Amino acid sequence: MSLAQKRKSKRVDCATVCPEWGCRQPGEHEGIWVVGEVEGGAISEPSLQMLTPARMVANKLGTFVEGVLLGGDEGALRAAASEMIKRGADRATVIAGRELSEYAPPAFAGAIAALAAERRPDVILLSATMRGREIAPYVASLLRAGITADCTQFDVDEDSGDLFMIRPPFAAIMLAYIKTPTRRPQIATARPNVFPVPPRDEARDGPVEVRPASSYVRAPPGMRLLRSEALRRDEVPLEKAEYVVAGGRGVGTKEGFAALEELARTLGGVVAGSRRAVDLGLVPHERQVGQTGKSVRPKLYIAVGISGAAQHVMGIREAGTVVAINIDRDAPIFRSADYGIVADWRDVIPALIREISARRTSPGKGT
Repeated sequence: MSLAQKRKSKRVDCATVCPEWGCRQPGEHEGIWVVGEVEGGAISEPSLQMLTPARMVANKLGTFVEGVLLGGDEGALRAAASEMIKRGADRATVIAGRELSEYAPPAFAGAIAALAAERRPDVILLSATMRGREIAPYVASLLRAGITADCTQFDVDEDSGDLFMIRPPFAAIMLAYIKTPTRRPQIATARPNVFPVPPRDEARDGPVEVRPASSYVRAPPGMRLLRSEALRRDEVPLEKAEYVVAGGRGVGTKEGFAALEELARTLGGVVAGSRRAVDLGLVPHERQVGQTGKSVRPKLYIAVGISGAAQHVMGIREAGTVVAINIDRDAPIFRSADYGIVADWRDVIPALIREISARRTSPGKGT
């Protein structure tokens, strides 16, 4: 029996699971949804990244991928839906209207849940952005479904056709394979930059259905937006930086992080930090790298004074080259580094700045 057949034939004893939740058999659900976010009139990169695992899971289960987008600007949502199809979705549904012109978690989550109750998807995937982290639990609660947050991988159980939602537990020394065998939809989030953006295929085409928001927003949200303000970004966002210089407790002071800032400027990169550096107030939380921070994919990641706990290493698994600088030759970070320097960062960082600057100013030399 194929995986698709196993999935469609699966039955559960609803009375045993929970008679108060209503009975819906797993085999009655179909399709992999990716909930997209539209920012500045365009589909966000983290949303497109979620199409990579969605396509893989759909291919294994013999089903389709559907993009789901919500908001007030129908034109922007249609364009975003088209982009999702070019990147791997088979179809898309847009819920548009003034009821969703301003972001409110109860309204957006309620609309997604109402559409899901009508369409019955097998899987719903969201990127674990600030908005995704907020909406996903709402949707799971409304649908009485399970949810797994911050997944790093996805797979399919060959015996049942259930989705394996794979994530590191809090100690981050192993991987937990989580599944929801009795309830649907199966809901999961994955952090930005864990998966690559799928390539664009201009030949791909598919239907885009538009639904009125008034049919899915049952009541006005109990909150409203008073004011929004765009934060200035004078540097490359951490998630997109090609060069990242990260400091930990071993750097220890704001003066030390000023030296890391100088190295980052010399490289044309940005400064980040470990959880401990954030706790000490040396870097803001939005620059934290690790399991409870951000995942990064730079060409070069320089870890300075970072011990290398498993939680931090989870955030740099996709880095091209990792260089570790630490006075402790037994620091765990060296096991995850391509190059290790056992020395005091106070000696190494100024030397690196001088060498990089000299190479950039000398004819015929590169960085």
